[in-house]
Parts: sequence; structure tokens; C-alpha cells
Amino acid sequence: MRRWWLLVMIVAVLGVWLGLRPRTVQTAQGGLVGLPANPAGFAQAEPGRTFTFPRDHGPHPEFQTEWWYYTGNLKTEDGREFGYQLTFFRRGLAALTEIPERASAWADGQVYMAHLALSDVGAGGFSAFERFSRGGAGLAGAQGEPGFAVWLEDWRVEQVGEGRYNMNARAGEVSLALTLEDSQGPVLQGEEGFSRKGHGQGNASYYISQTRLRTAGTVGVGGETFAVMGESWMDHEFSTSALGEGQVGWDWFALQLSDGSELMLFSLRHADDPQKTVYSGTLIRPDGSTRVLGREDFSLEATDTWRSPHSGAEYPSGWVVRLPEEGVELRIEPKIADQELRLSFVYWEGAVRVSGSRYGQPLSGQGYVELTGYASSMQGQF
Repeated sequence: MRRWWLLVMIVAVLGVWLGLRPRTVQTAQGGLVGLPANPAGFAQAEPGRTFTFPRDHGPHPEFQTEWWYYTGNLKTEDGREFGYQLTFFRRGLAALTEIPERASAWADGQVYMAHLALSDVGAGGFSAFERFSRGGAGLAGAQGEPGFAVWLEDWRVEQVGEGRYNMNARAGEVSLALTLEDSQGPVLQGEEGFSRKGHGQGNASYYISQTRLRTAGTVGVGGETFAVMGESWMDHEFSTSALGEGQVGWDWFALQLSDGSELMLFSLRHADDPQKTVYSGTLIRPDGSTRVLGREDFSLEATDTWRSPHSGAEYPSGWVVRLPEEGVELRIEPKIADQELRLSFVYWEGAVRVSGSRYGQPLSGQGYVELTGYASSMQGQF
């Protein structure tokens, strides 16, 4: 449900936006804050869409905002743990009907941003990087057919077989070279892929996930390369949307549990009235069936906090989640406290471990959590 605000920042790279000089910009822990593009003329998410794959894994430029968001928990043979995030964001600068036909290969009206982050759990380290680019001339882009791919220069995820993808990214002393395999197919979040974010018109997205991708390959950090295995999660959303009035940020959870189920939850926080906070989620059962969750179906309680020594923001840092009708109680703990990304915008996104029970039987797991609006409000940012 997340990440609309991140796309806003990409138009700040004016040399890329205006095409004054075709280039890619990369930043590390510190960047630029930009301005939103005009949403007029873009399509809005509405119920009842029919999805076709692999086409719908690809881009939807009729919508203003889109992202492909990969996170994962990995481990070496001797137990050293890593978490990673590789994300690609597309932002339309103008609706397709508003873009004049021009001969330039750079004039496609799309701007891309990507984030790469690595949590070295064993060493307690965290690194994050950011890139921006125009979508023209093949420097950045996405496709759904004949096979899915999304890229920004040499940061790339590419389909190489049925349900099989290669991921490659490198920045500074961090690198990913991974193969991801999906054996269960896409999950349509919300109401058959239509995910409501509030009560306003268009305050929704189309939301597709691949919730358990078997992952193997190598991770590089600090001059060393490690063979790893684990599991990843991919979110793909597209919309022309914004936070509703008074909404200042969100907490998002993607959890992979030991009984073969997965759980996605989010809360869109309201500045003044907790009763106006929007809660939603999906329980994906081991057989692939899903249950859409609303405010009345689960509770989310923060159990601790962590204050960033960098930004001064105070984040929740530990949670208890309960799904009474499913007999589920989970305790969620960050694998590292400091997984704050300080790029074009400041937010926390990191690897977590899960313990708990289902109908009294032990349950464990892992996942990722994203927290926005704690360093500054998202209101007015997009």
C-alpha cells in the first residue's frame, strides 16, 4: 500500500527531468526532495479490474505512480544473516495524452528512482543507496512481455524462465546477485487486486504481490562475498493516488510464517484521530487462498520504540499482532534497530524476525516492516 511519496522526489533531479543532459544520478544516505507532478489526466484505480500475467507485472504508464518492491531475508550456510531491499519506482510527469510527440529518445515522460539497501545482521551494519534516471533511451524502464524486467542502469530484475528471476545490483561496497523462484504465482491484495487506502475518490491502488520467492545467490559487503539462501517478497502497485486529509504516514508489514502462510498488514495513521486510521491486510494461507482483513480483524500494538541518532525520529521498534478469529498471536522484533534510510526522504525499512503461536502451536517467521511519517509528515508531499 505504500511508497507513493517516494516517487515525488524523483522530479527534483532537474537535469534528468528537463532532459538538459541525459544521465543517472546516484546518492548514498542523503539526497534531494522534489515536487509532485500534476495528476490531471492520469487513470485512477477502480474496483473490477481483470489482471493478465505476465503483462500486468510490467508498467502501466496510464497511472501516475508505480513501483516494484523487493525485500528478503537471507542466510549463509554458517548462519550469518542479511536483509535486503531493492526497489524501482516509476513516476509519470504528465499523462500520456499530454505528452507531445518528439523525436528525442529521452522524451517518454517517465522518471525512475531506485533504492538499494542491505542489512548485515551479524555485523550490525546497514547501507542504503539511491539512483534517479529518465525512462528514455533504455537507461531505465520496465516491461511485462515477452518476459518481465525492470531496471535502472545496472540495477536490474529480469525474468529468465517460468516464475524465475535474476536480480543484480551494486553500489559502493554492496552487491546483490540473486535468483528468485516463485512456485505459487501472484497474489491479488485487497479486493481482487483493488486496495483501498481511504474513502476519497481514487484513494486506492492496484496491488499485486509475490509473497514467497525462494532465493539463492551471493551478497557482497565490505569487500567480502557470501553465498546465501532465503526467501524474498515482491510488491507491485500502480495508482494515481495520495494520502487522505489528515493522514501523515503508515506502518506496513510483510511476514512469511513457518506454517507456510504469509501476512500483509498496513495502517495509514491519522494525525489527530486514531479512529480515522485506516487498517487493512491480507492473510495468504498455505494452499494459496486468501482472507482480506479489516480494522475489526486484527490488532497491532507497538511494544517498544527506537530513536534515530541520525534524524532524531522516534519509531516503533517491536510489535504484537493478533488475529483472534485465526487464533494467531505474533511478536515482531527488528533484526537491527538502525535500518533507517536517509535518502531523498527519511524512513525506516528493515528485516524483522517473528515468533508466536497459532491456536497454541508454536509459530515463527521473518519479514520486512516499513515505517513512514515519523521523521516528518507525508501530508503535502504528494
